[in-house]
Amino acid sequence: MRRLFLTSLSLLFVCVAAMAQQTQPQPQPQPLTFYYEYTVVPGKEDEFMDLIKTVGAPVRDKLMADGVILAWGMETPVLRSPGGATNYIWFSVGNWTGVEKVLSAMEAQLSKIAADEAKSVKAAHAEKAMTTAERMQSALDMSKTRDWLTRDLVSNYGPPPAAGVMPITRYNFAKVKPGKGAEYRATWEKYNKPIFDKLLSDGVVLAYGLAVEEVKTEGDFTHFVWVATANMAGLDKISAAFQADRDRRTEDERKTITELFTSVTEPDKARALVTRSRIFRLPAPK
Repeated sequence: MRRLFLTSLSLLFVCVAAMAQQTQPQPQPQPLTFYYEYTVVPGKEDEFMDLIKTVGAPVRDKLMADGVILAWGMETPVLRSPGGATNYIWFSVGNWTGVEKVLSAMEAQLSKIAADEAKSVKAAHAEKAMTTAERMQSALDMSKTRDWLTRDLVSNYGPPPAAGVMPITRYNFAKVKPGKGAEYRATWEKYNKPIFDKLLSDGVVLAYGLAVEEVKTEGDFTHFVWVATANMAGLDKISAAFQADRDRRTEDERKTITELFTSVTEPDKARALVTRSRIFRLPAPK
């Protein structure tokens, strides 16, 4: 959410401020993003993709057409690690009401599928086939499933990507010291946001945001920056843009920026994740 700072003179300032209070809309909450973190059993990747397309996708596509879901997708990490998640399904909504609608619709979908499967087996008097619920159990290590709910504090979006583009997304996690969240955000918005905005206007970045967990569950980070590009070449351009910004500054400026960030964070806790989109859906143009 962006605050509006007005600079003017005496009476003019009072008049403009009063008019702004009457006409300026109230800031709206930033979107929530729900992440399902899954670990797919080796060899079950195709089964998992089929389950997404036949079970979850119809629900999410319908809710997106209804304006509940703003976007959704499925991503896989570029770098694998022992015990790490293999797939992330996410959807973005405007508020908690949207979260409830999506979760309720998914529960209804699974209940309907289970009921239809039970009727089909009974009607056919056939040997019971593996149910959708059993397929999910066999395709996933459910003991490693984890959910996240995050909220963007700052976000910006360019035009929708060209058809067929599967974005690359980089997540940079930071642990901000207690009571330093406002300072961290102000420093990030002053020194990093303008670079991302320029990259967005140049078409290098598709979208970006500064986010936190809406429901705090993790102690290793407090904030994270996400940035989506059309391909990995975009990551090179982001690195070059940040390097160019720092290089044009004086040594004292660079030192100040470093000290501002390190004074409010725990640098040794910084981590990053890069993912490739396998499914990426936005609403159809109107």
